[in-house]
Amino acid sequence: MTITHTAKKTLAAVAGIALAASLTACGGGGSDAASTGAAGTTGTTASGSASATAASTGGYNLVPKDTNGDGLITVGFAQVGAESGWRTANTQSYQDYFVAANGFKLAFADANQDADKQKQDVRDLIQQGVEVIDLAPVTDSGWEPVLQEAKDAGIPLIVSDRQLSVSDDLYLTYFGGNMEQEGKTAVKWLEDYIKANNVTDPINIVHLQGTIGSTAQKGRSKALTDAAPANKWNVVYEQTGEFTQAKGQEVMESFLQQGKDFNVIYSENDDMTYGAIEALKAAGKDPKSYIIISFDGNKSAVQMVIDGLIDVIAECNPLLGPQVGDLIKKSAAGDKIAKITYSVESFIDSTNAAEKIKTAFGS
Repeated sequence: MTITHTAKKTLAAVAGIALAASLTACGGGGSDAASTGAAGTTGTTASGSASATAASTGGYNLVPKDTNGDGLITVGFAQVGAESGWRTANTQSYQDYFVAANGFKLAFADANQDADKQKQDVRDLIQQGVEVIDLAPVTDSGWEPVLQEAKDAGIPLIVSDRQLSVSDDLYLTYFGGNMEQEGKTAVKWLEDYIKANNVTDPINIVHLQGTIGSTAQKGRSKALTDAAPANKWNVVYEQTGEFTQAKGQEVMESFLQQGKDFNVIYSENDDMTYGAIEALKAAGKDPKSYIIISFDGNKSAVQMVIDGLIDVIAECNPLLGPQVGDLIKKSAAGDKIAKITYSVESFIDSTNAAEKIKTAFGS
């Protein structure tokens, strides 16, 4: 089944209005906080982010300090890599903010999407004597020994962007997106779209997953995995595109060669979506004939929403540097900060893309 561009545009607007009416700030619910074992109440930080819990818990009492007396706090940032436009913007936000004028120095380490290298990167930062570590983990498991080493060295550790499957007494706080909620936002949009369009044909979905084992992949995949059987949707193809455009295109090309019917693409970041669209074009297929769901919100992707190539983007804000810096300053000043703070995120479709592109990140 394919859907005409005119019908898609009209019905996407209806779906967007329905979703906007039901959507709350990403991370606003208490169930996600409960699942982490953290206690507290929902609140909002000065940065405008939705906070899942009130005070840090779990026996973690390290706070950022200027331990070497140079008047600055040295932040060691262990970054995932540079696999996407989102990641590039994320890195730049740290490099722009963590400077002497704001009371910081930055030590940067790029894991190149290698989980083992990233663990060594953190150990290297510990050896360098940084005063805070910010970890954006490649994957969410196997971190207990490294985080314990940081704690034993008296270096507070912040987890950003992607969460970890570890006890909360091994890190100061988490700040970033609620990945499963982002997936739920995308799924709800699709449910509303189908209802508004009165679609009765089978929904056959190509699922382009992110890096397997990352919380972004786990959360966004879980939302679709939970929704598919409940809605009687068929996931006809599912494979990781590793959050890159090249791999996303390769995976989509592989699927197209199988000749199976599909009408929805659920792609877990914009870069893979770009690759999937290129694969469709190369195969002589019109991307506007399919419902294309993406994640993040790069400016190029938002333009594709305006152009009718992408139908909806579940937002994920990469500009975390100043917000993490705000949390560090508050903790250093003795304020109690939330164990988990989710950034406020929504969705982008034909109802709001023209406005959203004005503040979209990237190029």
